Amino acid sequence: MKRRILLFAVLAVFAVAGGAVALWYFLHGQYHETTDDAYVGGNLVQITPQLAGTVLAIYADDTDYVKSGQRLIELDKSDARVALEQAEAQLAKTVRSVRTLRATSTEGEANVVMRRAELRKAEQDLARRRSIESSGAVSGEELQHAIDAVSSARATLEAARKQLEAQRAQVDRTDVHDHPDVKNAAARVREALLACSRTDLPAPMGGFVARRSVQVGQRVAPGNVLMTVVPLEQVWVDANFKENQLANLRPGQPVTLVADAYGSSIEFHGKLAGFSAGTGSAFALLPAQNATGNWIKVVQRVPVRILLDPKELEAHPLQIGLSMRVDVDTHRRSDERLQRVARQAPAYETQAFNSIDAEAEQVIERIVAENTASPNRGNLAGMNGESAHGGASARR
Repeated sequence: MKRRILLFAVLAVFAVAGGAVALWYFLHGQYHETTDDAYVGGNLVQITPQLAGTVLAIYADDTDYVKSGQRLIELDKSDARVALEQAEAQLAKTVRSVRTLRATSTEGEANVVMRRAELRKAEQDLARRRSIESSGAVSGEELQHAIDAVSSARATLEAARKQLEAQRAQVDRTDVHDHPDVKNAAARVREALLACSRTDLPAPMGGFVARRSVQVGQRVAPGNVLMTVVPLEQVWVDANFKENQLANLRPGQPVTLVADAYGSSIEFHGKLAGFSAGTGSAFALLPAQNATGNWIKVVQRVPVRILLDPKELEAHPLQIGLSMRVDVDTHRRSDERLQRVARQAPAYETQAFNSIDAEAEQVIERIVAENTASPNRGNLAGMNGESAHGGASARR
C-alpha cells in the first residue's frame, strides 16, 4: 500500500513537472531564443598619418578619452612649410609670366600694324617705279629690288601675324585667374597647404585611446598605425546562435542582455539588427574541410548583430570583448529573416578633417592680387619728375 502511494506521488511529481515545463514552453519558451556565446563588439578607429614625418608631440595616451577633432599627434612641419613657400613663389612667378604674355600680345598687335605699313610703303615704291619703267628712268635691277622688297615685307607681315596668333592662343578668352598655368600653380599651393594641415592628426571620432604604439621622435610613414580610438558609445553585441535557432529570429525583435561584468541585476535592452552572411567557420582564417576522412557533423553558429540602447550604454559602459547573455523575444515573426534594404545614409562619418578650401582660396587670391596690381600712376609720375629734375641739374 505504501509502495503504491509512493509510486502515485512520484508520478504526480513528474506529471506536475511535465505540465509546468509544457506550460512554460507554450507561454514563454517557444517565443525566446537564448545564448551565452555573445560578445561586445565595436569600431577600432586606427590613427594613421597621410604623409611621412617625425613625431614632435603626442597629445593622448592609452585609456585617455578624446573628443572628435581633438589633435592627437603632431608631426614636424618643416618640410611642408618649405614646400608651401615654393608653391607660393611659383604661383607668383606664373602670374607675372601670364601678365607678360598678355603684354607681349599687345606688342604683337603693334608689330603687325608696323609690318603692314612697311608692306604698303614697299608696294607704293614698286608701283611708282613701274609707272616710270617705260621712260627708262628706272633700271631693271632697281625694279627687281623693289619687287623683292615687297615680297620680303609681305613675308615679314605674315610671320608677324602668325606670331600674334601664337601669343593670343596662350591668353585668349582667359584672364589671370582662369589661365591654365595659374590654375596649375594654384593647385600646387592647395596641395602644399593640405600637406601642412596633415601634419596634425585629429581624432576622427570621440572615444578612448587604446594600443598606442608611436613614440616621440619616431619617423613614421603613411599608413603606419600609431594608435587606436575606440568609441564605446557605439558598441554592439555579436551573438553566435546555433543554426537550429535561426528559424524564428527576425530583424527588429527586442532583445534583453545581461553582462557578466555587471551581473544579472543590470539588464541591457536592444534590438536584433541583422545576420552575418555566413557562419563563423566560413569566414575563419582556416575554414573547416569535411569533404574527406571521417565526417562528424558540427552544429554551426551564425553571428547575429544586436544594437544596444545608447542611454543604457551611457549609464553602464561596455568594453569591447566582454561576454553577454542574450535573450531574444521572437513573438514577431512576420518579416523576412534576410531583408534586402539598402542603406541610404552613411553608417559612419566624421567632420574632424576640416576642408582647407577657404584658407587656400584666401592665400591664392592674396598672391594673385599682389602680383597683378598695377603700379601707382602718381608714384610713376613723381619718379619721372625726379628723373627729369635730376637730368636738368646734371646738365647745369
